[in-house]
Parts: sequence; C-alpha cells; structure tokens
Amino acid sequence: MAEKRDYYEVLGVDKNADDAAIKKAYRQLAKKYHPDANPGNKDAEAKFKEAGEAYAVLSDPEKRAAYDKYGHAAFDPNSAAGRASGFGGFDFGGMDFTDIFSDLFGFGGGFSRGGFSSYGGSATAARRGADVRALVRISFMEAVKGCEKEVEINYKETCSSCGGSGAKKGTSPETCPRCGGRGKVTVTQNNPFFGQMQTVTICPDCQGKGTIIKEKCPDCRGTGYIQTKKKLKVSIPAGIDDGQAIRLSGVGEPGSNGGPRGDLLVEVAVSEDPKFKRQGNTIFTTVSVPFSKMVLGGPIHINTVDGMIEYQIKPGTPTDTKVRFKGKGVPYVNNKNIRGDQYVTLMVNVPTTLNGEQKEALKKFSKLCGVDPDKP
Repeated sequence: MAEKRDYYEVLGVDKNADDAAIKKAYRQLAKKYHPDANPGNKDAEAKFKEAGEAYAVLSDPEKRAAYDKYGHAAFDPNSAAGRASGFGGFDFGGMDFTDIFSDLFGFGGGFSRGGFSSYGGSATAARRGADVRALVRISFMEAVKGCEKEVEINYKETCSSCGGSGAKKGTSPETCPRCGGRGKVTVTQNNPFFGQMQTVTICPDCQGKGTIIKEKCPDCRGTGYIQTKKKLKVSIPAGIDDGQAIRLSGVGEPGSNGGPRGDLLVEVAVSEDPKFKRQGNTIFTTVSVPFSKMVLGGPIHINTVDGMIEYQIKPGTPTDTKVRFKGKGVPYVNNKNIRGDQYVTLMVNVPTTLNGEQKEALKKFSKLCGVDPDKP
C-alpha cells in the first residue's frame, strides 16, 4: 500500500495555517476533484477522498494536535503513538467525505448535475445508531492494575406497547404521501460553483422514514422507544491511561430503519497519585535518602506499584541519581504481560534541625574532610 502523503501537503497549506485557510484549501480541492465534476475519473476520486481525509483531521483541533505530534501513527491502533493520542482506531474508511463537502457548500444529502444523483443513497436504508458516551473515574492504582466499574446510562428500550413502530396499538405507520415512501425529495437550486443543481434532501414530513404515523402510541409518543436507566459493568484493562475510552458494542442509540444500535464509549478519568507520576507506561518517583547513607551506602526501601522493594545504595552516591527498575512500570493495554519501567530519583535528605552533639560531630567530620565550617 502506498505511503500516505502529509496532510498539509495534500491541502497545499503551511503547518501554521489557520482554520479559514484550511477550509478554503479544501473547498478548492473538493470542487476540482469531486466525482460529479470528473465522472469515471478514478484518480480524481482518490484525490477527492485524500483531501477529505486531510480536512477531517486538520479541521479538528484535537486530531490536528495529535497529527502534529505523532503524524499518521496517531491514528494507528497498533502503534504506541495511536495509543498515546487516544485516536488509535479512528476509521477513515468508514467516513463519507461527501458529507464534509455538503457541510462546506450548503448541500443537504446527495446532489447531482443535470438531474443525475451520484451520492443521494437511500433515505430509507438501514442506518446505524449514534454512539453515546459515559465517564468513569478510577484511581491511579486501578488504572495500573485494571478493575471493574459500574456505569449508569440513559438507554432507549423498545416500547412494549407498539413494538417499536411508534403507532397506537391496532394501527400502523402509513406511506408518506409527500415522498411516496422514498424518504427523500429532490429540490432544484442555483449554486455559484456548479450552476443549477438538484439537491436530494430528507423528506421534511416523514424525516426520511418513508412512513408517517397518524395515531401515535401514547406510551412512547410515537418514538418507538421508552427511555430508561441502565446499569452496565465495565471491565477496565490494566494500563489504561487518563482520557482513553472503552467501547461497548450495541449499547448506544437505536438505529433507524432496522439498523443496528450504536456503541457506548466509556471515557476513563484517572486520579493523580501523590507518590507516582506517569508518562505513557513509565513511572517516576523520588526517594529522600539520609546524607550518611548516600555517603556510606546501604539498603533503603523503594515504593513501587507492586509494593516495597529493597535497594542497595552504593557508597558515595550523589544526589539526583536516577535508578531504573525494569518492568516495574505500567502494563501495556494490549498486553498486560509487557510493562514499562520505573525511574527513581535519589535525593539527599538535608536535616533542618540538629542537636548539639550532632552539630559537633558534623563539624568534626567537615574538618576531617579539610573544610572549616566557620570559615568561608
């Protein structure tokens, strides 16, 4: 597969370009390479999609920041960058770049030149429901070790009275007279870019369903769903980081026209820990060590996420020495058997209060080292 071009290069803009410049560049490319303007031209179609993908990233502040930091790897679920950015698995393949084009140029739905609709599609086709989001808060150690949490969401249950049809019991939805059951209507309009256009829009009477309900179900008021509270148990994997999300399939908004439900995205908020600091899968800590032990050496205890371990300090260890403990960091989400490391900074603990005996002993030690504490 050919390597992807830089998104800024695709749109022909500078990396410091503002939103207006990015939108303008995409408008020009979309107009130039749109399939309606280049029928049968596979190269133009590819460039149209490439421009749409670039615009989808660079027009979104969060995705643009991730791309500027990690490049295309930010959207690769199999890369460390994809996991770090939180956008690993962002699906460009499932995007309809004509929707972006429609948003910019003011078209609704599919459109065509000379009465031929290329992208209208079927308004009554099965459509997947929207994803919903929930937030769960966990501690630092729960993120490292993994845990199970319960979340409560608003859930649309199929109405038992009408079976999801939305129609009053004993009645049924009828074919929409305005669109004849197609779910969409065609409107001719003048456009400054393409001249006269035929715009295919969702039927305003039936909202694209192709049917209308004359007598609505009193329980669900014609929606076909009753909103309830639903509690779900969420298994949070070891190693998850703050801001990452867990996807639960089929628990989102109901689909339309027989389409599947969307998903539930549970975003994880991880509390900070007073002892441990995390960067990716690496943990950083600081240990305060008595001056005498740094000079003479000896054992100390170091706190890790697995508990206390003993470490032997070498004689003459200077302050700010960093020690690496392999495999004592955070597990990788995709493989809990692989862990990062822990780095411990050893700092000299300087006593702030000394008794007379301690002061005299320290002065004697200082003089033995050739330093008179009473002289500059």
